[in-house]
Amino acid sequence: MTAVGFLLIVLSACGSSESEAGGEEKEADEITVGYFPNINHAAGMVAEEKEMYQEQLPDGTKVNYQYFPDGSAFMTAVETGEIEGGIVGPGPAMNHYVSGAAINVVAAGSKGGTVIMARNDSNISTPEDLKGKTFISPRVGCTHDVQFETMMKEEFGMTSERVQGDMKHVTGKPATYASMFEAGKVDAATVPEPWASVIEAEGSGKVLVDTPEVAFGETLPAAVFVTSEKLKEKSPELVQNLVDAHKQATDFINENPEEAKTIAQDKIKEITDQGLEKEVIDGAWERIDFSYEVDESVLQDFANSSYNLKFLEERPDLTGLVDKKFLKNG
Repeated sequence: MTAVGFLLIVLSACGSSESEAGGEEKEADEITVGYFPNINHAAGMVAEEKEMYQEQLPDGTKVNYQYFPDGSAFMTAVETGEIEGGIVGPGPAMNHYVSGAAINVVAAGSKGGTVIMARNDSNISTPEDLKGKTFISPRVGCTHDVQFETMMKEEFGMTSERVQGDMKHVTGKPATYASMFEAGKVDAATVPEPWASVIEAEGSGKVLVDTPEVAFGETLPAAVFVTSEKLKEKSPELVQNLVDAHKQATDFINENPEEAKTIAQDKIKEITDQGLEKEVIDGAWERIDFSYEVDESVLQDFANSSYNLKFLEERPDLTGLVDKKFLKNG
């Protein structure tokens, strides 16, 4: 995603002495820590700004940053050994794991932040009114699409035309949703923050279903901390250092929300050259729970929903994806 670009950028983690993809030599005490510069990944921004990784890692460790275009590219880099970890969305982590990637989720980053919005003049006042209407999501079968379609099928008995249902489905970048509402091109949207708050601030749409009522709205991680099994086996103490810094950053966010908001706002502007107004940051923050705790059963339930909605051909087995020992040891 762009917007401005800021949902495209990832800082990634690497602990090997040589990048297998690029062949560049790396010092043993040099690592890379990663995150997307968006609201759900605020722990990464806080940890960077407050130098929490340096605090947890051995003295003299150099922390580098490297950018990737999206979660899939990030996970591919983990698999090839170009990088060995970082903060990424749960969808790419789950998809690559069931495809055979030797990776683990060692912590969550945040939960919540998905909102169902309706265009102001769409004549939609309840989810039942979506019959025959057009909704938009970032991608077919993405996290927000699965959340929305799970809710609509289980609670209202409605599905998309993809499975012979009554709702029309299109895809597009969340940064464009406000303008698409204004142009009347779509009727509803399943929206990740901060774009729901942008739509509210610009006045082109209204909240139809808020985060707590969306399927998996308050339980599914919106971001997870991923590392490779290779790194975990070779340098478990390094993984522990990274998880400890991530936990420290998350605790800071919850104890100092206003300062954390400022850090996130400034970091997004610094990295992407795109600014978000304070009211947008505040609105998005209210819908997000910053927590490093992760429940593997929720990830499995979400994957099962993807299968039941026919986004996946086979029922996925996520056994072994989550490794919580680093959370327990810290």
